[in-house]
Amino acid sequence: MRILIIIITFIWVGMVFGISFVEAPLKFRAPNITLPLGLGIGKIVFGALNKIEIILAIGLPISIWFGNFPVRSNYFYGLVFLVLFIQSVWLIPILNERADMIIAGQEIPKSYHHITFIILEMVKITLLLVAGIRFLNLTE
Repeated sequence: MRILIIIITFIWVGMVFGISFVEAPLKFRAPNITLPLGLGIGKIVFGALNKIEIILAIGLPISIWFGNFPVRSNYFYGLVFLVLFIQSVWLIPILNERADMIIAGQEIPKSYHHITFIILEMVKITLLLVAGIRFLNLTE
């Protein structure tokens, strides 16, 4: 089970890094990509990523439980789940609503939601890396 936990963890890190910090900013540099078009693509991509993250977040505790690992070895994952919960229930719906407004041509005021999402993505990647490294160093 330890190897499965490590695989899930580092696949998750790679997906979040690749989408949030590589794909998302680069798509707006592509020729002919307008803000509304980029936001529409982003909604689809981040919606898919969020669903995959929820699946991974379900798989990790099951793997940890079946591996009979002590609680102290997985509290970083609890923090990751908290970040994912905040993003899924509160932040992504707000960002989707704002994107829909922009796509519809409405002017919207600046907000802190996008930067909050970026910060939470950095926190999530850091927590996943720490948790994954801890499991790499765990002796069976």
